Amino acid sequence: QVQLVESGGASVQAGGSLRLSCAAAGYTFSDAFMGWFRQAPGKVRRAVASISFGGGATYYGDPVKGRFTISRDNTKNTLYLQMNSLKPEDTAMYYCAARMGWTSLPLRTSAYNYWGQGTQVTVSS
Repeated sequence: QVQLVESGGASVQAGGSLRLSCAAAGYTFSDAFMGWFRQAPGKVRRAVASISFGGGATYYGDPVKGRFTISRDNTKNTLYLQMNSLKPEDTAMYYCAARMGWTSLPLRTSAYNYWGQGTQVTVSS
């Protein structure tokens, strides 16, 4: 049974930093493309970043390029998202997602098979 558990969400001031973590279990972590997505109230869920099996390829949504960094530790079955220079518009529920196997659409929500419950990030101005 696949389990994805996010942590690290918090309330921070604009300009601050946070590091999200996603602990994965129930499958071979290195067999999955991993991604971070976010959803603000009343808005659709959108991709933040994704990373390939071994971490050699990363992909970012335009709003976070240059500010966020996705990484993974396959020895710890954990996905990370380092978020710097946070802005109020980054406020959202952040979700970890896993896709078994390759995808040519790493930032497409529908490409992912499994989802965590989310962790809330709130950025105040």
